[in-house]
Amino acid sequence: MLWKKQAYDEELKLLAAADTLAFGGVGIAGALLPATKAYFAVEEALRRDGHDLRPRLEALLDKATPAGKVYAAELLTHVDAAAGRSAWERLRGQSGEVKTFQGCIMGSTTVARYAEERLRD
Repeated sequence: MLWKKQAYDEELKLLAAADTLAFGGVGIAGALLPATKAYFAVEEALRRDGHDLRPRLEALLDKATPAGKVYAAELLTHVDAAAGRSAWERLRGQSGEVKTFQGCIMGSTTVARYAEERLRD
């Protein structure tokens, strides 16, 4: 049996391998990182294909990079508030470093710190 390519495979691969977390343009030019573009594409697709994408996003919570896990949890929050809360609770004990960008400002946090902040929201 041949492997069948699924919708959003490339976007989910970019999210899984993300090395930086950014939800907007970065740097002086305000360029969108490939993972940020993928995040927005999947976010848009959730309106149509949320049922199909949800298990694939949940899988990223275990196998993605630290930034990819945060992207996945954010997207799960868009699918269903309870699913998002569950994702953040799963991530709250993970110590992986996450490089962040807000405009021109680069920073860092951990998955656990990010999850704790999201659980307080």
